[in-house]
Amino acid sequence: MRALITGITGQDGSYLAELLLEKNYDVIGMVRRASTESFERINHIKDKLTLVQADLLDQLSVINLIEEHRPDEVYNLAAQSFVPTSWLQPVLTGEFDALGVTKMLEAVRLVDKKVRFYQASSSEMFGKVREVPQTENTPFYPRSPYGVAKVYGHWITVNYRESYNMHASSGILFNHESPRRGLEFVTRKISYYVAMIKHGYTDKLPLGNLDAKRDWGFAGDYVRAMWLMLQQETAEDFVISTGETHSVEDFCRLAFDHVGLDYKDHVITDPRFVRPAEVDLLLGDSSNAREKLGWEPTVSFEQLVQMMVDADIELLKDKPPQL
Repeated sequence: MRALITGITGQDGSYLAELLLEKNYDVIGMVRRASTESFERINHIKDKLTLVQADLLDQLSVINLIEEHRPDEVYNLAAQSFVPTSWLQPVLTGEFDALGVTKMLEAVRLVDKKVRFYQASSSEMFGKVREVPQTENTPFYPRSPYGVAKVYGHWITVNYRESYNMHASSGILFNHESPRRGLEFVTRKISYYVAMIKHGYTDKLPLGNLDAKRDWGFAGDYVRAMWLMLQQETAEDFVISTGETHSVEDFCRLAFDHVGLDYKDHVITDPRFVRPAEVDLLLGDSSNAREKLGWEPTVSFEQLVQMMVDADIELLKDKPPQL
């Protein structure tokens, strides 16, 4: 089997690449041309991958990529994935997260409609939630340009599936974290600052809304769900979540507790980090995925927080922090 992963240098791409290599896939990774290339998350497996330059914004490069390498499966994980950036760069976010999906689907349709396609949808599409918990049938109400673009990407995938009889599935993944999460994301920011405070580099952690609640899981568990979706006889969309919700404050409390500190001594609220429109509560119902895919998470919320803090404590042990 041969798989193409867009966004292979990201958190999810790196875990998915590991999983597919374990299953003896040939793994093709699509990477963008950049003046400084960052392969930090895949350096340990880079010699087992085939990395090819192409760009979601360049339709022809994507068509050529699929035509040359003829994958059996395409996992479209590439995106502008940081919600706050989507207010600063809403047009670019739309180009990548909405039209970029269309260009990938169109490339698959033109080259080989038998290719199985996975689209990375997001719980941010639910936004101002219409019901709790959220299922595959919950109406979308996105609260950011990122969420809006992801809704387009989701529905265009459904449209290609129904219009061209393509095996195209969307995973509506709730928040999933790991030690490989980018430093701009709140979970990794917390674990990184806890490590900095523990090592004496700083004393304060500035955050936005501590009351925001999310359904947080481990990225390594969630990429397994992506693969399982493309092994099904019939394509459909699945919510992937733990079914538990925790606040940012909960995450802080556990992270600081893990190193013997009280978060109240270190966490400060900074208005700069409050979103223009907040998503207050995300809680997913993944019973459909558990029943049909046989999927379930293996890492608890507490284990996830501790894993991330331990990794950052180790990371900063011998080198100064990056801020």
